[in-house]
Amino acid sequence: MNTDCYGNKECPVETALGVIGGKYKVVILYHLREKALRFSELQKLIPEATAKTLTKQLRELERDFLISRRVYAIIPPKTEYSLTSLGKTLLPVLANICQWGENYIRERYVLEHNPQRKLITARDSDAPDDGQTPAA
Repeated sequence: MNTDCYGNKECPVETALGVIGGKYKVVILYHLREKALRFSELQKLIPEATAKTLTKQLRELERDFLISRRVYAIIPPKTEYSLTSLGKTLLPVLANICQWGENYIRERYVLEHNPQRKLITARDSDAPDDGQTPAA
């Protein structure tokens, strides 16, 4: 597999981000990780998403084979969304994103509430990349 993002083949990073890189796509996938959900349930779980945007994101995830849409022939119509087997391969990635987010929230809180730590972090980011100490 070619992992060179500047060669002739598709870049895997660009491909992955192109598929899951919508405003609510990762959140949708995260909510579908345990069970199928109806559109109205997803709306309640993601209240900041407009119906139009949520519909667009769901259609794109379905187009990319990560979720399936099942319509029940009842009145009123019932539609459920669930992860496909391909979508389920993202579960470890989603778990890692969730863990990273939890760590980031904690770390950001510490940095925001500890001015001394901000100074140390800022000083560390000024260090040269070659491992040498900066000239005095």
